[in-house]
Amino acid sequence: MTMHTPPSASPKITPFERAPEQVAFHRTELSVILSLYGRMVAAGEWRDYGISCLREVAVFSIFRRTAEMPLYRVEKRPKLRMKQGMYAVIGPNGQVLRRGQDLKAVLRVLERKLIRAVD
Repeated sequence: MTMHTPPSASPKITPFERAPEQVAFHRTELSVILSLYGRMVAAGEWRDYGISCLREVAVFSIFRRTAEMPLYRVEKRPKLRMKQGMYAVIGPNGQVLRRGQDLKAVLRVLERKLIRAVD
């Protein structure tokens, strides 16, 4: 014999308690990323970007040309928050260039490419 609990006895889930259906970048995170992106566009290094918001990851893809594979990807994986860090910069071959908790610190690996010796 199985016991059935009536629906009114089950706890109600509020919209704030429900798991998000997709991961997205917050406005402050996009501000930091787009600031770097703007400087790299001004330097002539980057030309286009794309944003993907998926179930477990949000991705900001950076392109040199629109029709190419991404030059870099900035990923946000909230599930890795307590482990390796939820932000990562991925290179063109899929290698992780940097991972961590602080987005600005993670993006520094790309800022080094902006600094060049002046003749």
